Amino acid sequence: MSRFFLVCVLSVFASPLFSQEIEKDTVADYYVRFEGDSILRSSIELDEIYIFGKLEFASKKERLRYYILRRKTLKVYPYAKLAAERLVELNDSLDKIKKKRHRKRYTKKVQKFIEEEFSAELKKLTRTEGQILVKLIYRQTGKTAFALVKELRSGWRAFWYNTTAKAFKISIKEEFHPERLHEDYLIEDILQRAFAASQLERQKSVLDYDYALLTNKWKNESTSPSKKSQ
Repeated sequence: MSRFFLVCVLSVFASPLFSQEIEKDTVADYYVRFEGDSILRSSIELDEIYIFGKLEFASKKERLRYYILRRKTLKVYPYAKLAAERLVELNDSLDKIKKKRHRKRYTKKVQKFIEEEFSAELKKLTRTEGQILVKLIYRQTGKTAFALVKELRSGWRAFWYNTTAKAFKISIKEEFHPERLHEDYLIEDILQRAFAASQLERQKSVLDYDYALLTNKWKNESTSPSKKSQ
C-alpha cells in the first residue's frame, strides 16, 4: 500500500499541472503551477464560453431570413478577418520604417498585394454579401472600409469607391452596431455560434460590447408587450 501511495504522489508532481498546499496565516491555500511556469497561481484562467439558447423564430419568414444571413456571414467573415490581419501587419511594418519615401513605397506594394489577393474573390460576392463584409471589416478593425481606403490611397479614391458601391446599393461607410441594429446582433450571434462550433477561427472584435448582454437585451425586447403589439 505504501509503494502504491508513493507512485501516486510522484505521478501528480510529474504531471504538467499540479496543486500545492501552502500554509498561510494558519489557513491552507491551494496553488497550481503549469509546466514551464515558475509562478504559483491561486486560480486558473479559462477562456470565456457562452451557453447558447435554442434558436426560436416568430415565423417561417424570420427563420429563412436568419439562415440566409447565416450562410452569407459565414462566407464573408474570412475576408474580414484577413483584411484585419493585413492591416495589423502593414501598421507594424510601417512603424519600423523611418524614411517617408520608403514608407510610401512599402504601402503601395502592400496595396497592390491586397488588391490582387482580394479582388478576384470579392467580385463573386452578391450585394448583400458585400454589405455584410463592410460591416465585418468595421467589426474587426474599428474603421469603416471608406476610412481604410482613404488612409491607404486617397480621399478621392475613397470617394470613387463609395460612389461605385452606391450604384450597387452598398455603403462602404457602414458601421457595425449590434447594440442598436437587430440584424447586426444576428450577425454577431451567427459568429459566436460558429466560433463555438469551430466552424470559423475566432478573431476578437476591436469593438467594446458584451455578447451575453446583447442577447438579453434583444430577447427582452422581442418579448416586450410593445414589441408584440407591432
